[in-house]
Amino acid sequence: MTDQDLVRRYNYDAFIPDNFVPWMRFDKSPALGESGPDFPLWTLDEQETTLSAIWIENVYTVVEFGSFT
Repeated sequence: MTDQDLVRRYNYDAFIPDNFVPWMRFDKSPALGESGPDFPLWTLDEQETTLSAIWIENVYTVVEFGSFT
């Protein structure tokens, strides 16, 4: 699968189970209380940071991926 195929699948045109269920992989998520994987992030002013740096600065961290459209 190419990157364009992946983007096309992610940006589906109708909110129906056939389109979003394949993306729901909760079984691959860390268990409650376990640390998630570290990865780079960028702030709104385009400064690079990491998820682990944010964890150090905050007691609670919620990371949301996806679309709210």
